Amino acid sequence: MIPIEQVTQSDKPRWKELFEAYGEFYNVALPKATVDTTWDWITSADEDFWCAVARDDAGSIVGFTQYQLMHRSLGGSKVCYLSDLFVDPAIRGGGVGRALIDYVIAQMAECGVSNVRWLTAEDNHTARKLYDSYQPVSGFVLYSVPVGG
Repeated sequence: MIPIEQVTQSDKPRWKELFEAYGEFYNVALPKATVDTTWDWITSADEDFWCAVARDDAGSIVGFTQYQLMHRSLGGSKVCYLSDLFVDPAIRGGGVGRALIDYVIAQMAECGVSNVRWLTAEDNHTARKLYDSYQPVSGFVLYSVPVGG
């Protein structure tokens, strides 16, 4: 069994390393301000934004997921949006991604949240094999429109 738990203050250096690698995976440079803002969301009691980490046998963080609540107007309820999932490339395929997703699903079930959803890149075939084992792709298309300058 892969240990999954909420990230702690002392985990920040390794979380930051993996978070920056996650940005590199998607070709996104993460300025220090973005990293700091994300960490502040994770550690703020006023934000519905969390981070769970997976640990190896030595206790080192080998993956993380960040997730949040969002309103679903058509259902009149909140759902969970799993916004980020990253596993150290050196150990992919060993069940860490599944353990992180299962952890979020279990956490949301305990809170009475009825749905967990996420997005991935269309060409992220390795991850999609895992994701497709949960549910077929939804058929929705994401549009992302930059605002401002």
